[in-house]
Amino acid sequence: MSSNGQDSGTSGLTVLLNRMQSGDRPAGEQAIAMVYDELHRIASRQLRSERSDHILQATALIHEAYARLMGSESIQIQSRVHFFVIASRQMRRILVDQARVRDAARRGGGAVPVDLETVQLGVDPRSTDLLLLEAALQEFEKVYPRAAQIVELRYFGGYTDKEITEIVSVSFSTVRRDWEFARAWLFERMHGKPNPC
Repeated sequence: MSSNGQDSGTSGLTVLLNRMQSGDRPAGEQAIAMVYDELHRIASRQLRSERSDHILQATALIHEAYARLMGSESIQIQSRVHFFVIASRQMRRILVDQARVRDAARRGGGAVPVDLETVQLGVDPRSTDLLLLEAALQEFEKVYPRAAQIVELRYFGGYTDKEITEIVSVSFSTVRRDWEFARAWLFERMHGKPNPC
C-alpha cells in the first residue's frame, strides 16, 4: 500500500470518499471500486482469526463497513490512508458487535476465538474472547492513544511497521517500542499476569 497520498489519484479518491459520506452513492461505489483490493486485504486479515463458520466473510464485511460509512458526515476523510484507518476501525466494530450478539445469545458458552500470536510474544498462539480484547484495548486507548492506534493498525489493519510510521508520523523505533509495550500491557490485562517474553 502506498502511503504517499499526494498524487492526483489519491486526491480524487479523497474527494469521492467525502462525497460518499455526504450520501452520494455513485461516488461511494466509484471510490470503493478504486480501493476494493486493499479493503479486501484488511477484511481478510480481520477475519483470519475468526471461526471458520463466522457469519461474515470478507466481501460481506466490506459491504457492512461501506453501509456504516455512507452518510457518516461526522468524519472528514483526509487522505487515502486515513480512509483505510477508518475502514479498519469500522470492520473491527462490526466484528465486536457480532461477538456481543453471539455472547448475549449464548451467555458464556461462546468465546469468539482471536489469534493473539502477535500480542503474546514468545508463547504459543492461543485463543481469547474478542470482547475481552476489545475491552482491554479500549481501556489501554484511554491512557496510551498513540500506542492503541498502532495496535489497531497493525493487529486489525494488517499494516507493516514501515507503513505505520508513515500513517502515525513517528519513527520506526517509536512504532516498535509502542507495539512491544502494548503487547505486554494487553497480555497482562487479559490474562492477569505479565507476558512471558
